[in-house]
Amino acid sequence: MRPLLVAALGLWLAGCGGLFGGEPSVQRAVEGPSPVEIHDARFVRGYARTPNFEESEIFRQALEQRVTAYFARHPEVATSEKASHFRPRGRVIVGMSKEEVVTLLGDPDARSIESAAMQKVARQFWSAIQPRVQEMWTYPGGWSLYFDGEARVADIIVAGKAPI
Repeated sequence: MRPLLVAALGLWLAGCGGLFGGEPSVQRAVEGPSPVEIHDARFVRGYARTPNFEESEIFRQALEQRVTAYFARHPEVATSEKASHFRPRGRVIVGMSKEEVVTLLGDPDARSIESAAMQKVARQFWSAIQPRVQEMWTYPGGWSLYFDGEARVADIIVAGKAPI
């Protein structure tokens, strides 16, 4: 029993490293943030509070208008399996185009084509993703989307989140 307790304490302390000045852990994901998650993070950053019901509803209506306009321009997506990723609870996924990402999340907070900047965010995953990525977009909440030469999401890295 004692070795189990010591191991659990060690894992807990390792997890707390991010709270005390260490860099937050990073992980790869096949699904990225939802439109609501990004909207709420930006709202909190701008207003230092979460959006109320009315503000959230205004966002959802604007998102629905953007998605409807996107589907009108791309009817083949509207009737595909990918369409479910365009609703407020949907998420960005690997394979989406830049236009699809902007439709869902808006413009990124930052963009980079610099290998050193992309490597710094991807950390231990850089060697696996580097051969196929050419650009990185960052969003609030530690989300970084990596795009390939065809302007499609090739990889997703998130920092500071519990395992997903």
